[in-house]
Amino acid sequence: MATLSGPVPAPVPVPRANRANRADRGAWSSGRLARRLPQLLLGLWLYGTSLGLMVRAGLGVNPWDVLNQGMVHHFGLSIGSWVTIIGALVLLLWIPLRQVPGIGTVGNVLILGVAMDLTLGVLDTPGNWPARIALLATGIVLNGLATGLYIGARLGPGPRDGLMTGLHRRTGRSVRLIRTGIELTVLAVGVLLGGTVGVGTVAYALAIGPLAQFFLRRFTVPEGS
Repeated sequence: MATLSGPVPAPVPVPRANRANRADRGAWSSGRLARRLPQLLLGLWLYGTSLGLMVRAGLGVNPWDVLNQGMVHHFGLSIGSWVTIIGALVLLLWIPLRQVPGIGTVGNVLILGVAMDLTLGVLDTPGNWPARIALLATGIVLNGLATGLYIGARLGPGPRDGLMTGLHRRTGRSVRLIRTGIELTVLAVGVLLGGTVGVGTVAYALAIGPLAQFFLRRFTVPEGS
């Protein structure tokens, strides 16, 4: 949801739409999806699972899920449904930015919310603090791992990451500045709608950048592979 929330690691270049298209066409035409597609799907599923773990910890969630919780509070539906709906709405913002989605982008919209709701359906919030802290830590680390897997597959960024890179390309502003602005805006709207902010929100913001960078170095598929 990389994304999804948190800073984008420096080693990953900011993609341009035409470059993403060439990468996708090359992957399909050369039959080299044997590694990339399973890695993408696993990463997206684990990402959704990690979101569910953080919600069940009950100690605060990432900014986008603060917004999703606020939407649940006011309009109903499951939090996973709002992950999907908001992902699709963000994808519409790609149109004026001339961003072109990849198969990873579409998979992000379709898979994250389902995996999150299924995780929430089988887990309850633990009754003691040590277990809740452990659940939060597991969710954050798993989110970093999932980010490395799905972005490292190089089959298209998630809707939120693509919004960031599109704004960077069109405005010339730094990725860090744009990402921070998006995250703070989403967080503020989520808080106003009644979403939960806590120590987990801060822990996620501090940890996800280093974790994503660590796992991206290990799971990014090299160009031409």
